[in-house]
This record gives sequence, C-alpha cells and structure tokens, in this order.
Amino acid sequence: MTAPSTAPAPPSRGGRWIQQWDPEDETFWKETGEKVARRNLFFSVLSEHIGFSIWTMWSVLVLFMGPEYGLTPADKFLLTSVVTLVGAVVRVPYTFAVAIFGGRNWTIVSAALLLVPTVAAFTVMEPGTSFNTFLLVGLLAGIGGGNFASSMTNINAFFPLRKKGWALGLNAGGGNIGVPVIQLVALAIIGASGGPRVLLGIYIPFIVVAAVLAALFMDNIENVKNDTGAAKDSARDAHTWIMSFLYIGTFGSFIGYSFAFGQVLTNQFGRTPLEAAYVTFIGPLLGSLIRPLGGWLADKYGGAKITLYNYVGMGVATSVLIAASMEKSLALFTVAFVVLFVLTGLGNGSTFKMIPGIFQAKALAKGLEGEAAAAYGRRLSGASMGLIGAVGALGGVGINLAFRQSFLSYGSGTGAFVAFLAFYAACFVVTWAVYLRRSAARTQATTTTSEAKPELSYAKV
Repeated sequence: MTAPSTAPAPPSRGGRWIQQWDPEDETFWKETGEKVARRNLFFSVLSEHIGFSIWTMWSVLVLFMGPEYGLTPADKFLLTSVVTLVGAVVRVPYTFAVAIFGGRNWTIVSAALLLVPTVAAFTVMEPGTSFNTFLLVGLLAGIGGGNFASSMTNINAFFPLRKKGWALGLNAGGGNIGVPVIQLVALAIIGASGGPRVLLGIYIPFIVVAAVLAALFMDNIENVKNDTGAAKDSARDAHTWIMSFLYIGTFGSFIGYSFAFGQVLTNQFGRTPLEAAYVTFIGPLLGSLIRPLGGWLADKYGGAKITLYNYVGMGVATSVLIAASMEKSLALFTVAFVVLFVLTGLGNGSTFKMIPGIFQAKALAKGLEGEAAAAYGRRLSGASMGLIGAVGALGGVGINLAFRQSFLSYGSGTGAFVAFLAFYAACFVVTWAVYLRRSAARTQATTTTSEAKPELSYAKV
C-alpha cells in the first residue's frame, strides 16, 4: 500500500486514486488540494449538467406533443410526474455508488448511462406511439436525476467546510442549469420548425464527451470508498429527515415547477408551445445561476437564517401567484413565477450548506477535534446528501400531481398553489423551531450536562 503523503497519489493502472486527502489542512489545500478539487468540480458539473437536461427533457418534449399524439393535459402531467419520481428514487443507489466504485468511476458510468433514455426517446418520439410506451421511456429518463446525488456526495469530499457552501452551490447550480439549457435549445428548434428528434440527436454526442472527459480528468478518493455504512448512520439521524423535508420545499419546488411551468402556461393561459417556450426557461435559468449565491450567503450568515427568510419570500411569491391565477393576469403570473424560481435557487444553496454544518456541529459536540471532527462531518454529510436529494426531488412529483388534480378539479392551477403556500409555511416553522429558536436552549443544556463537551448550536449552520 502506498505510504500516506501530503499530495495526491499519481494515477495507477486501476484508475486515478488519491490515497491521502485532507482539505482542512490549509497548507495541503493551498499547495495541492485546491487545484485538484476545482478540476474535479468542473468535470462533475459538466456531467451533472447533462444529467439534469436528460432528466427534464420531457418537460420540453410534451410541448412538441400536439393533438396528433392523443394526450390530454392530465396525461402529460402524469408523464412528467413519473419521470420526476424515478429521478428521485435512483438518487439513493447513486449515493451508495460513490462509496462502492469511487467518484470518478461512477461519474463515467452515470454519464454513459444517459445514452439509454436519450436513444430510447429518439426511437419512439412520433405520433401513434402508445401512452404506455411514453411512460416506459419516461421512466428511463429518470436516471438523469440520479447524477445530482452522486455528484454532490463526491464533491462534498473534495472541499473544506469553509468552502462547501460555495462549492456545493456551484456544483448543483451548474447541474440545475441543464434545465433551462435544454429548454432554450428546444425553443430554437421549435422556432425553426424542427422536431423533437433533432433535440435528442443534439445531446447524444455531448453525453459521450462528458463520459470521456470524466475518465481523463477526474479522481477517486480512497478514504471515501467502501464506506456504505455511512448511509445507514445518516439515515438514523433525525436531521437527515428534517433537512429532507426542507429540501422538498426548495429543490422539490424547483424541479417540479421546471416540469410544470410550460404546461400551466399552455393549459391555463392558452399559450402556444412556442409562446410558452419563450418564457419557461427564464425561471430555471435564474434559479440555477443564483444557487451558488445561496450557498455563499449561507457560508457568511448561516444557512438556517437564509433558509428561514427565503421561505418567507417563497410564501409571498406564491400568494401573488394565487392572486394572479384568480385574476387571470398572465403578466403578473409570469413575473411572480420567475421570482419564485429565483427563491427556490437561493433556498437550494442555503439548505445544502446547512447539511455539512449540522454534522460538523454534532462532531464538535461529541468532543471531536481537527481532522477527526472534519472526517466525521464529511462522512455523514456526504451520505445524507443523497438521501436528502432523493426525498427533496419527490417534492417535484407532488407538485406535478397537485397541478394534475387541480386542473382536473378546477380547470386551473390555483388550488395547487394554495397547497404549496401551506407547505412553505410549515417549512418556515420547522426551520425556525429546530435550527434557530431552540439553539440557545440546547447550548445551555449541553454545557450543563457535560462541561467537557463543546457547545452544540445549529444557529450558524
């Protein structure tokens, strides 16, 4: 076995494996770690970006599917719900995959797998194809949603705690931006009177390039491998499920609205597919671009505080959407929806920054110090991110099903927005009660129980 060193081990025949990795060591970080971490971050973003595009391609494909396809609005919402559901479920095994195969190795595999749903959709995308066939192919597209979980788990291990908010925000934001990019490409194709197969054909070579670049330039970290027990430990921790609930409100909203925005505009406001495509990309684009800012603000002011205030903003924006929906004001509805997208992006960044902060705080409260505390935090936060990402993505399923039921019952999305408003209010209460209101009381209880242990407070996470 290679002796420990302060620099990454050179690539071996079996793959690029880093034997020693300590990003919390400032000397190591400045001399070696930062350059390697940034390189892995860049190529991770590329693969995740294409994964998001493939996952959400059905939000675009349904706009191509006119009356000749024989699908009702309810059918289309069901189709996008199924795609979202699979994308959420596969995030759990994708999280395990990093520990089993290594971050670089799994990035190669997960990128290459995107060829399956893309080629399948290319094959069946024509009038006369049965709805059940579209559902089956939509199930395959869900694997694109898994790339996020493995990518975030992998990148979390590369960066020190003080940089995680920015790094994770950039990684996720670069991935999220795959949503508006595929919508923009679709807009250009629809505008040029092209068909859905043109869109799918464009992405096939990009998938191959992403897999090849991951093989050439990414690394595996040895001490992340074979730690599948971390997922079990994180699943037993209550904070994993609390943060999952909060992430439903932020990312679940982002991905759910990304799938549904165009359909709401066409079904409720009578926009044509081209008219809808002109505006549907704006919200996901701004929400993706601002996600790193949410992480940066969380680094500076505390993720819990930013998340709390963000839910207030989401509640206000949703209230405006309800009013605009009832008044049938397309302009106000569109502006409010874009603002809500921006807030989901901010919240995505701040909630994910909270995760490593929470487990680092628990490590310090256990009396761990230095690298031991950092290793504990990395281990549990990396594992929990996959579970939180999976549950959060289920919020996108709920949003599409809520819209489906709202249109079936009321002919508009107003009823769904009322339900979303109530959920954001619950997220506000949970954030305040768990991470802000009781932090001082918990700190006092911890110090009186065991003076030897450091204070436990989540106010700064």
